[in-house]
Amino acid sequence: MILVLKVVAVLVGLAALAHFGTQAIQQRLLYFPDTRRTLPGEVDLEGVAEREVTSFDGTAILTWWAAARPGRPTIVYFHGNAGAFVSRSERIRRYVAFGYGLVMMTYRGYGGSRGTPSERFNVADAHAVYDAVRASGVPAESIVLYGESLGSGVAVQVAAEKPVAAVILDAPYTSIVDVAHVHYPWLPARLLMTDRYDSLPAAARVTVPVLVVHGEDDEIIPVGMGRAVAAAIRGPATVATFPGAGHSDHYLFGSYDVIFDWLERLFPDDGSAQAAGSGR
Repeated sequence: MILVLKVVAVLVGLAALAHFGTQAIQQRLLYFPDTRRTLPGEVDLEGVAEREVTSFDGTAILTWWAAARPGRPTIVYFHGNAGAFVSRSERIRRYVAFGYGLVMMTYRGYGGSRGTPSERFNVADAHAVYDAVRASGVPAESIVLYGESLGSGVAVQVAAEKPVAAVILDAPYTSIVDVAHVHYPWLPARLLMTDRYDSLPAAARVTVPVLVVHGEDDEIIPVGMGRAVAAAIRGPATVATFPGAGHSDHYLFGSYDVIFDWLERLFPDDGSAQAAGSGR
């Protein structure tokens, strides 16, 4: 009996070691945060302010906010797995220049936010930010969710639960496990990964218009995954792919024009907001 107990204890210890070791590996492979806390004014973003949003467990999540001009939607933006606000300041500038409201959330451990990122926390924090946007007076029919790379798996989960007007998915994936299999085919990713971001089941519950933008030469997330996510959407889905574009450079191949034109069709503008912009 003593021997049996010792064997069980060893097995439990090995299981615990494997679990915590897997968590550490997953963190290092999946999340690449820029931890610096940068204010919008430090990158010359006018009309953009930092706000803290309190999540379900009391953690303060940092966001950058810019109010929409009358008649324009507010884009709630969930970024990719690297960097933070500062590395996306030019994207923010583009949307704000055209009159769109923009609320960008950064994940725990990124850009000055406390804590450690995980799928559970990222999605829960995204829900908290959505609720804060609604509480600020923005109606659901004026909210567009934008998910960039890793953030596409966050955006599609929020869209499956919350009322929104539309969704933009930038280089989306079917699941992070599928992405891991592409890059590490020798690893038993389905057994090891707890942050899975299964996009397809959530996509099947999204009924609003969705735009998928994806580089055709994306070596990080294959363009076929973007098409598969679009095919799973229950609502009208538009797919725009860009020959020659990789994972995060499709803006060099015209993606801003595609995104702005798509938004314009959903939210026709009288021209005043666009005239105030500085060009695409």
